[in-house]
Amino acid sequence: MANGLPVKILIAGALAAALLTAGAPASAAGCGNSGAGFDRWLGAFKRETVARGLPHRVVSAALDGVTYNSRVIALDRSQKAFKKSFEQVAAERVTRSRLQGGARMLSRYASVLDAIERRFGVPREVVVAIWGLETDYGANTGSMAALRSLATLAYDCRRSAFFTNELTSALHLVARGDLKPSDMRGAWAGELGQTQFLASSYLRFAVDFDGDGRANLITSVADALASTANYLKGYGWRRGGSWQPGSANFAVLQKWNKSQTYCRIIALFAERLAGS
Repeated sequence: MANGLPVKILIAGALAAALLTAGAPASAAGCGNSGAGFDRWLGAFKRETVARGLPHRVVSAALDGVTYNSRVIALDRSQKAFKKSFEQVAAERVTRSRLQGGARMLSRYASVLDAIERRFGVPREVVVAIWGLETDYGANTGSMAALRSLATLAYDCRRSAFFTNELTSALHLVARGDLKPSDMRGAWAGELGQTQFLASSYLRFAVDFDGDGRANLITSVADALASTANYLKGYGWRRGGSWQPGSANFAVLQKWNKSQTYCRIIALFAERLAGS
């Protein structure tokens, strides 16, 4: 997540999305805790991925020349538990400027949000609140090469299976034509786009809402917001229901991010946007 909030690798929903690519290759060369064996691991991963059916040209275009990124490992190891109180986080995140930005986005994209609400049943305020909290309405989507980050984390022993799945999912995005490898820049753990989707969730929930033939959550606001709503609908969002703590829809927000504090921030932000 580009805004320094809990990264999506912590959410329970990502584990379910990982089932989509259950055929991801095993780490044939074994994981490692330093960069020493990375090139050997990556070569084995590429061969195994091609053997499992991904086109060689896709794997080559995406992974040739990719190197181990020690900065990603340092960031992974330096994660701190989300210990701030709700009140502290609310003061930091639900700011006047961010609320004003949200009001502008509600106005600017009113017709798109109307269509999203009709199709998916998720209130515009919830979608825009997530957008604002994740990337400040697309201003801060991250600049790290996602394929390099994912390859590094897939090789690393700490969560190798999880990130091997995410790396494989990212390759499927390239094969499907949604993104080019050069498009795939994001947060350090590989989250992509205006609302910071993991690659496996991108594969499962991304929507081509602007009708250009591909689901582009990086530069298409319509695709990104519709896909966010589709994600929530996919986990059981109830049209017309409350999104406050204790509700069924709040439980759906916890599929987006399992932190109760963060989900309360989404709910508060959306409530204030609805009242603006």
